[in-house]
Amino acid sequence: MTEYLLPFAALSFPNIDPVLFQVGPFFGFGPLKVHWYGVGYVVGILFAWWYAKRLVTNTRLWPDGNLPMKPIDLDDFVLWAAIGIVAGGRLGYVLFYNLPKYMANPIEVLYLQDGGMSFHGGFAGTTLAMILFARSRGINVWTLFDVVAAGVPVALGLVRCANFINSELWGRVSDVPWAVVFPNGGPFPRHPSQLYEAALEGLVLFVVLRLLTHGFLKLKKPGFIAGAFVAGYGLSRIFVEFFRQPDEQIGYLLGNWLTMGIVLSVPMVLVGAWAMATAHRSATHAAA
Repeated sequence: MTEYLLPFAALSFPNIDPVLFQVGPFFGFGPLKVHWYGVGYVVGILFAWWYAKRLVTNTRLWPDGNLPMKPIDLDDFVLWAAIGIVAGGRLGYVLFYNLPKYMANPIEVLYLQDGGMSFHGGFAGTTLAMILFARSRGINVWTLFDVVAAGVPVALGLVRCANFINSELWGRVSDVPWAVVFPNGGPFPRHPSQLYEAALEGLVLFVVLRLLTHGFLKLKKPGFIAGAFVAGYGLSRIFVEFFRQPDEQIGYLLGNWLTMGIVLSVPMVLVGAWAMATAHRSATHAAA
């Protein structure tokens, strides 16, 4: 099959330097390198913070115009979110994707500069942070879920673009005209699955959530936006997994289709659908 694929490759990898810029060295240490991957996380978190503050100050989006929290609450939550994303994302990658490696060399768990983050782990870490923070401030947990979830797709899209720049998490061998020959992906063209994810998890999901918050006013039903985000991400990830090359150390879990990404995403679809279906109950309880 692969013998005829190379002539169909229409795109060459752009070879963008994964390091955006570097400074130093200083006093014998360094240089300090700033990667696109890290910038994606930082810009994504800052956007979600800014966007959430816009949502909680728009009286049209909330029942009877009653704002659910103060902007300063979101200012304080940024640090909680960052810790949840980084700690959860790293531990999720260690546990789900490469446990034997880190069991053999535990200190490498701290080597964040070498990459290795799991969305599902970051999602779990951030969810825990939101629960603890909401309870400490007397904020409706589902409402905080909604407000944060509405802006997260932008961060996902940016990080997936950084995955493409890093030439990692590439797709399966393909002869589609837009297939890319990655420098570390063998001689044959592959699906740019990182860009598929950036489009679906980032742009499309953000637009859908924007329509739900501002067009259908679903923030008035606590849990609906969070459910739509979780289900939307799960569906997007499952779809892209059929084009994405599974992690080498795991491979396929069944046949040539079931991957760890699918296994972890199916429960998200179910939980998200449940949250949307029961959101009206949350609204009733909040009104009471």
